[in-house]
Amino acid sequence: MATIRDVAREAGVSMSTVSHVVNATRFVAPETEQLVRAAIERLGYTPNGIARALKGNRTRTLGMIVTASSNPFFAHVIHGLETVSSDRGYSLILCNTDDEPGKQLRAFEALHNRRIDGLAVMTSDADPGFLDDVQGRAPDLPLLLLDTDPRAGACTVTDDSVMGGRLAARLLAERGFRRIACITGPGRHPRSRARLAGFVEELGTAGLTLDPARLREADLTIAGGFAAAADLLDAGDVPDAIFAFNDLMAAGVLRAAAERGLTVPDRLSVLGYDDIELAAYLTPPLSTIRQSASLLGARAAELLIDHLEDGRPLPDLLSLPPDLVLRASVGRPCERLS
Repeated sequence: MATIRDVAREAGVSMSTVSHVVNATRFVAPETEQLVRAAIERLGYTPNGIARALKGNRTRTLGMIVTASSNPFFAHVIHGLETVSSDRGYSLILCNTDDEPGKQLRAFEALHNRRIDGLAVMTSDADPGFLDDVQGRAPDLPLLLLDTDPRAGACTVTDDSVMGGRLAARLLAERGFRRIACITGPGRHPRSRARLAGFVEELGTAGLTLDPARLREADLTIAGGFAAAADLLDAGDVPDAIFAFNDLMAAGVLRAAAERGLTVPDRLSVLGYDDIELAAYLTPPLSTIRQSASLLGARAAELLIDHLEDGRPLPDLLSLPPDLVLRASVGRPCERLS
């Protein structure tokens, strides 16, 4: 592996001149800089980022802690964050923790030891105790939270889930549905609570109420949605429409309906949330409340890097508005088969 000494010898300059070219710490004559950069290219020299960080107190590296990058929504957020980071000369180190407190803390310690410049956290269950530890151990580390409630000392980027819940309720109420069921995420999940609040409020505006007997809680997976829908559909009071709080659960609802011979949307309408890529390719294509996962990640990266590069203050909260994507899985009650 080529060293700075090899580059200096190849270019016929001092090691300090090579360092000034690499780190942009002092003016170097254009002709000399060209010699150094040509030598770097010929030798394949890669500057030691950690060593540079020890001098400049910056590594141009961001850390990210997530529940599981295999979740399609999380994957799109990560892609948006990583794309912007790369475009602006930053690296991203990703840690999957399965929301286990011990794994979360070990991941943070590993990232902190790598001298990351900023940390993004996106979990299904952002444990306040874990975040207390992060802020206590690294009070000066810029902290950004995704898809959760605001927290003092951190920047939160999320969708407006109350609005998303309202959009869902408005659609179903305007289509004439009255026997409406909901499959929410875990009760502790902040976005799930917000979606339910918006949904119930908008139903109230339309003169409707959500029957608690038509409310189920699941774990935001296809299997969770399937189990919750099976319980609803086998309870003897089949709803006209089910609003699932993410698209994975909605896919489980479609499967449960198919197994029971309930055609969608003729006998049962199904509405999801997120608009992951899979939603458009389900049978039938899934109507959903879209929050742009890639945009969430991109905006998060922009905020962190603008703060690090230009000193721009991190906002306490950036809330992105969702919108309705209407496909074939939502019909009207009058289309039910007799």
